[in-house]
Amino acid sequence: MSTLIVVEHRDGALAASTAHVVAAARALGTEVDLLVAGEGIDAVAAAAARLDGVRAVLTADHAVYAHQLAEPMAALIVACVDDYSHLLAAASSSGKDILPRVAALKGVPQISDIIAIEAPDTFKRPIYAGSAIATLSNHAPLKVVSVRTSAFDAVAETGSAEIRALGIVVDNTLSTFVGDELATSHGPELGSARVIVSGGRGLGSGENFKLLDGVAAKLGAAIGASRAAVDAGYAANDLQVGQTGKVVAPDLYIAVGISGAIQHLAGMKDSKVIVAINQDEEAPIFGIADYGLVGDLFEVIPALESRL
Repeated sequence: MSTLIVVEHRDGALAASTAHVVAAARALGTEVDLLVAGEGIDAVAAAAARLDGVRAVLTADHAVYAHQLAEPMAALIVACVDDYSHLLAAASSSGKDILPRVAALKGVPQISDIIAIEAPDTFKRPIYAGSAIATLSNHAPLKVVSVRTSAFDAVAETGSAEIRALGIVVDNTLSTFVGDELATSHGPELGSARVIVSGGRGLGSGENFKLLDGVAAKLGAAIGASRAAVDAGYAANDLQVGQTGKVVAPDLYIAVGISGAIQHLAGMKDSKVIVAINQDEEAPIFGIADYGLVGDLFEVIPALESRL
């Protein structure tokens, strides 16, 4: 058995999620190869080759793969996946775009968002917003699996895998890249940050939401938000943490003015240390918090920033 991992990258840099997906693949007990597709990807391939436990890095360097659109990526994967028993990718926007298409083209089922591996054909994934864990068996010849990267520790970068170029160039008449607009952030990327400070509806306005900036800057933290705060217009969509946002598991998660709806908890309850600040002592967030402070956040946050 062997596993092929679809590698994500942007602007010549390997996505941090890749090291976590490799950890999941190693738990399968199979040989692990990585697929890097794009244009001008030498630096990405070299970084991927340094991940521990990787046998080979397969590269497809051509303009048709420049933006990793699902249509050409799926065609490429279908052309080179026959020798593999497993196909893995991060459960990210890109992974969720590509893997279902591959599964459909191969006529096999997909298992999404796994958090544990029981056996090469048996996986665990959360359901009902994380309130229950389902155990699923997949006996298809190709297991197509997306990985919740926060559930697996990243592998080290001391490897030296072989880099092998593929000569596969596919046609893409189905989609065209038009453009993208990237959100800018002065802090760490939310999905991979070690510390996250998140705000909720309790902050009351977008202007008040900026109160979190000082604490985040002192802690070197990323800013997050609950869905209620995003829906109210206090924060941008890309900051949303929860079932319908980003799933995170930082070393420290500080929830400010967040009541703790189950959809939000599903996105952050695996954080190593959770701190909750809320004036409602009955707020559900206190049920999972390691440390809780009942108080007025408009007094607590400036005091916390001052002490930091």
